[in-house]
Amino acid sequence: MNFRKYFGPSTLVAAAFIGPGTVATCTLAGANSGFELLFALAFSILATLVLQEMTARLGLVTQSGLGEAIRENIPKAFKWFFLGLVFLAIIVGNAAYQAGNLSGAALGMQVVFPNFNAWQLVLGLIAMTLLYFSKFKSLEKVLITLVLLMSVCFLITAICVKPDLTALLAGFIPGRFSESHLLLALGLIGTTVVPYNLFLHASTIKEKYNDPSQLSDLRRESAVSILLGGLISMCIIITSASTIYGTDIEVTNAVDLGRQLEPLLGSWAKYVMGIGLFGAGISSSITAPLAAAYCARGIFNWTADDKDVKFRGVWFFILILGIGFSSLGIKPIQIIQVAQIANGLLLPIVAIFLLYIMNKKSLLKEYVNTPIRNTMGIVIVGLTLLLAFKSFNAVFKFF
Repeated sequence: MNFRKYFGPSTLVAAAFIGPGTVATCTLAGANSGFELLFALAFSILATLVLQEMTARLGLVTQSGLGEAIRENIPKAFKWFFLGLVFLAIIVGNAAYQAGNLSGAALGMQVVFPNFNAWQLVLGLIAMTLLYFSKFKSLEKVLITLVLLMSVCFLITAICVKPDLTALLAGFIPGRFSESHLLLALGLIGTTVVPYNLFLHASTIKEKYNDPSQLSDLRRESAVSILLGGLISMCIIITSASTIYGTDIEVTNAVDLGRQLEPLLGSWAKYVMGIGLFGAGISSSITAPLAAAYCARGIFNWTADDKDVKFRGVWFFILILGIGFSSLGIKPIQIIQVAQIANGLLLPIVAIFLLYIMNKKSLLKEYVNTPIRNTMGIVIVGLTLLLAFKSFNAVFKFF
């Protein structure tokens, strides 16, 4: 069997959402609510499948990115307002996400070097150097391997802990959802349906696919990658719910995150967690700034050159913001959680523009959205907006 056909640009999407944010948010979801939020994760995985298929199809048919498509197809009267709105959403979301990435990688390093407290700065400078000299592609394979090691441990542990199947299946029923966990549910959406991935996916499709006849292959690859990433996320909730929920453990660092792997790894759990968080954090610290730069290049029609000063200026700005936010003295777990919630709030903005573009016959011809895909997209946007509103209302008591 040729396994290469199942891996490609879509693998990068799965690797991007299996970062420190996913590990921390899914762990908190399981630790605080047991299996209750599995339904929110299942919705997130479905939303990722639907939205990433759209942006991948756009990249395949047009051989360009989502940023370019938005720039060229927004009505002139509203063009710069909407372009600015999208760019602002990406900058805010990626800056928050980058802070979470660096904080997560720092958590991992602190397991091995607990007395050094400036890891966010060191790791940020490493990411900056790799991006500047474009020396990250070979290193990313090593980092993704570390993430896969941690992911396999979660998968095996989820089986070893023998979760209560009745309670587990009940977690997929929305009616059991407690309003006290609204922000956690929004965080699960934000860490799975990552807004910047919609730009990154469309921009990287042409590396492997260049003809619309390859659409079925692209869809298969995308589905396999996203479902595997979603399976790992579910395993993290299952292990956390089975080992931490109902105990007095407060999840504040990598050692606490690693406790859920102790049934499999014992005292080595914290080190595997630390290594995995380091790999996930550094790899995401490279892809997030790049995605923002791709978005800006498409929106503002810059030269297609990764060494262009403006292109480098965007990813440099995102890195500096990420280093700054992650160095404020706030607990890393809290930074990571806020970053995922921010992405969940910004997702509807990007998704609305994607839906608009995917219905442009002048751009996509017969590859425009079908009524079923439009309905699914509208439901995803509507439910995410509803959850965001309910989350804000729960915090600020508007009604």
